Amino acid sequence: MVFWTLVLAALLFAFGPGLFDQDDASPPGPTVPAAAGNPPAAATGPSSPRVPDASAASSGGALPSPAMTRSAPSRLKIAKIGVDAPFTDLEIGPSGALNPPPADDTNLVGWHAAGVSPGETGTAVVAGHLDTATAPAVFARLGELAAGDTFQVQRQDGSTAVFRVDSVESFDKDDFPDDRVYEDTPRALVRLITCAGAYDRTARDYTENLVVFAHLELVD
Repeated sequence: MVFWTLVLAALLFAFGPGLFDQDDASPPGPTVPAAAGNPPAAATGPSSPRVPDASAASSGGALPSPAMTRSAPSRLKIAKIGVDAPFTDLEIGPSGALNPPPADDTNLVGWHAAGVSPGETGTAVVAGHLDTATAPAVFARLGELAAGDTFQVQRQDGSTAVFRVDSVESFDKDDFPDDRVYEDTPRALVRLITCAGAYDRTARDYTENLVVFAHLELVD
């Protein structure tokens, strides 16, 4: 669990208190936490929080879902909320946290490029802004998703991974369930993360993170 705890910590650190830290005239995007400690030999990630490496083995009690071979994602499509956005690679910054997508792009999602790719065995992390300093952003309507909804991740190998939502939950950034969000698993899972809750102008951040929990349903 240390491996995924590190991932979560890194994600929350960057997307935790508001996914992103923006001008206090406008709320930031999601933040991904950073965890302290060193990841297992097979994993790499942030220093404070560590994000798991794609080569790290996963384990768990649930029966594995059909998994795909590794391939970088190219586009996220969520028909229910009108999302059709390209991906950008996210890296761990000097602080040990996962850097967020560019703050001024309203239609862009990011994934931890050194981690699990969507559709691959393990838990892939996809982050997007709730808004920018001037307008709603790609995950502005993420909270409208519900259990049973589906979305697609188009991949660079030409395949499409179809995910089904298991639950949509909000967590206080000071009490983020790293182990649960960054689950160490033999299944192919994905988490969509953005900011939620009230915007604290003093802290210049949102008070919560919204997380969509989903599993690989089929390969198209």
